[in-house]
Parts: sequence; C-alpha cells; structure tokens
Amino acid sequence: MAESKPTATPPGPTGLPADRAFVVQLRADADLVRGVLSGRVEHMSSGAAARFESVEELLGCMRDAIARHARVEAEDSEQ
Repeated sequence: MAESKPTATPPGPTGLPADRAFVVQLRADADLVRGVLSGRVEHMSSGAAARFESVEELLGCMRDAIARHARVEAEDSEQ
C-alpha cells in the first residue's frame, strides 16, 4: 500500500472545517469490494452518532448531522 503524505490544509472556507469531521467505523463483516457497507458514524463536533447499512444511509447520516449542527450554530448566534 502506498504511503499517504500529509497535506497542508488551506486556510479559510476551502479548508477542512472541524464541524465537518466524522469518524466512520465499519462492521467486521462489511465488504467494500461487494458493496456491503454497514457500521457507525459519529459527527465529531456534536457527538451525534448513528448506525448505517448502506452508502446512502451513511451519506444521509452525515448530511443530517451537518444540517443539525448548522441549525444549532445559527440559533446560538441569534441569542
């Protein structure tokens, strides 16, 4: 396997914001070659976690976590 080289994160909105960081843990029986994907995803900023059984569910969990976090941030900034 090729070594990955660390890359510099550009500053500003094109970077890698922490509120879009996730940890994805795959089940032992997940088989990416066959397209069998299941596990758990956790949004690092909010701690929200969910289980998923497909790529579509994984992406949905990530989309929902980002949207919820953005709503909470917007509500907090209004106060």
